[in-house]
Amino acid sequence: MSSPVLFDAPGPKTRRRSLLVSLIALAAILAGLIWIVLILAAPRQSSGLTLPGFFAPSRWDIFKDPVVWNFIGIGVVNTLRAAGVAMILALAVGLLFASLRTSHHRVIRIPAVLIQEFLRGMPVLLMMLFILLAASTGAFWAVVLALGLYNGAIIGEILRAGLVALPRGQREAGLSLGLTRGQTKTFVELPQAFRQMLPVIVAQLVVLLKDTSLGYIVGYNELIRTTMTSLNAFYGNRYLFSLFIVTLVIYLGINLCLSAFARRLAKRRN
Repeated sequence: MSSPVLFDAPGPKTRRRSLLVSLIALAAILAGLIWIVLILAAPRQSSGLTLPGFFAPSRWDIFKDPVVWNFIGIGVVNTLRAAGVAMILALAVGLLFASLRTSHHRVIRIPAVLIQEFLRGMPVLLMMLFILLAASTGAFWAVVLALGLYNGAIIGEILRAGLVALPRGQREAGLSLGLTRGQTKTFVELPQAFRQMLPVIVAQLVVLLKDTSLGYIVGYNELIRTTMTSLNAFYGNRYLFSLFIVTLVIYLGINLCLSAFARRLAKRRN
């Protein structure tokens, strides 16, 4: 039995019109990109002086100096260090919230819900500033604790959704083997929920990595503060655009690697 057709197949005229629209849109995008490149490459006037375009070699010559790359490397290491510690904390907090939110005891579940919703609703930057000012932890731990608690609350909700989506037979099988509710959740349900929601969790960890840039505000020497503040202040605004591009490429490279890892995990799970 053939499946019902929900729409008519496009005819030759419709296909030609679709191809024409696609070509026009592609030409418009290319024209816009070319216009942006020409604008950036054109010399510009500033205080009566003619400055070279942003793609001129004189705006990129600082990258021949190994000292510049050493500073950039320090910023990358600081970013990855804060992100790595915050990821471990976020996973631990997420597992804790998932366990407490699915507890059968209201005295445990209700306070967990209130704390989790508070952490999810509080802006990350405000949390960093509060930890820095109230606890005097220093910039590194202000960044790590804020990112770990905020993303941990979100991961906890992701894991809770994974637990709810599991068949009831998993819990009943654990209980029938003589395990307690806590043991069943720890050894049977949570591992399955974690594996099922792993691609979503990795995607949230990518967001955590990008949010380390908020450490710029609280004085943590992550990548953006190292390049856009320290190096720019030393070498001058002449290199601001080139430093911006290098910083953007590094962030894109790191995040694309994590995103590729998440896609690979999703394929292996399927």
